[in-house]
Amino acid sequence: MLYRNARIENAEATSDIRVTDGLFAQIAPHLEAAPGEEVIDLNGKLVLPPFIESHVHLDTCLTAGDPVWNMSGTLFEGIECWSKRKDKLSRQDIRERVQQCVRLYAANGVQFIRTHVDVTDPKLTAMQALIELREELRDVMEIQIVAFPQEGILSYPNGKQLMIDAVKMGADCVGAIPHFEFTREYSVESLNFALQLAADNGKLVDVHCDEIDDEASRGLETVAARALELELFDKVTASHTTAMHSYNNAYVLRLMRLLKMSKINFVANPLVNTHLQGRVDTYPKRRGITRVKELTAEGINVSFGHDDIFDPWYPMGNGSLRDVVFMGLHVCQMMGYEDIMNSYRFITTNAAKTLHLGDRYGIAEGRAANFIVLDAPHYYDALNRNAPVLRSVRMGKTIAETRPAATEIEF
Repeated sequence: MLYRNARIENAEATSDIRVTDGLFAQIAPHLEAAPGEEVIDLNGKLVLPPFIESHVHLDTCLTAGDPVWNMSGTLFEGIECWSKRKDKLSRQDIRERVQQCVRLYAANGVQFIRTHVDVTDPKLTAMQALIELREELRDVMEIQIVAFPQEGILSYPNGKQLMIDAVKMGADCVGAIPHFEFTREYSVESLNFALQLAADNGKLVDVHCDEIDDEASRGLETVAARALELELFDKVTASHTTAMHSYNNAYVLRLMRLLKMSKINFVANPLVNTHLQGRVDTYPKRRGITRVKELTAEGINVSFGHDDIFDPWYPMGNGSLRDVVFMGLHVCQMMGYEDIMNSYRFITTNAAKTLHLGDRYGIAEGRAANFIVLDAPHYYDALNRNAPVLRSVRMGKTIAETRPAATEIEF
């Protein structure tokens, strides 16, 4: 298969892409078509590596309002709502909802997903279902599973053993939620336990860290210190870190040194955290997102995630990471030309670092032929016009295709 006139990652000039046996065989201008080779002219459309969902909860997707709605719009009422929904969980229930959600993602150019799966469930029903689906869907979607203790590790009965069991079952990452533990002491102990569990088992780490407006919530310093001491470095991710927007600047100045030394990743969730945070504020109201601009300026890796899709924490969501980037640029005040042009990296190359994909990811000869085509010449235009993903190709095979609607203006 030969794809002509691809504008790869905002390049000014176009290139041709030859795909053979599911791999990028050649990438260069003006390749000659081989006899009988199928040729598709992309006409200068933007070609990117596939979108990556850095942070979502597939086990909770599509459950908003069942059995109750989150009326306060807070993180903590969302947890209460989900606790009630867990009573109805079954393997089939989870399988049906996750498969529906994965199809939404596929239509929007996503080919890699890191999902946090609640393990504060004595039966580990969701973990069992997601491990099954990870294998079944591998040809169309690579799913990475985080063992996530939604109701705490020390603050939930038998929480430590459930985490150990989830890792033995096959979780890819170890999670934690220090700001939801009963005490500061529990918070620190839970992080020590989680990172040591990951180190002992060769797993990645992704912590729901300081997802609260309380500037006294400082799990981040513990995560970074343990990542440094255990030499886990960029195998560790701190998700949310919304308390960081409330830290005083003198503390952040000191903290930045540790964050850079630790080499940990960050995930921001612009849609959900601007919805959940600042709920106890009158005015002024906090924006509810971590210091993306400042972290990026310091060379620290930050990616963006959707977090929730129509569930107790977020009553909307359609699997489009374009919406996530669009909101993120606004609330983080990153609206310069280069900021916008390169913002696709939050959901591509930056996210690949978060998921620790290494050289398996990216458009380069010899790698798996995974890429998407957007209906725009560059990402600035794609973001501004909400350009559709015309084609999503995985291992050389098209897994999703969109035909743009035609609009006629009659004046």
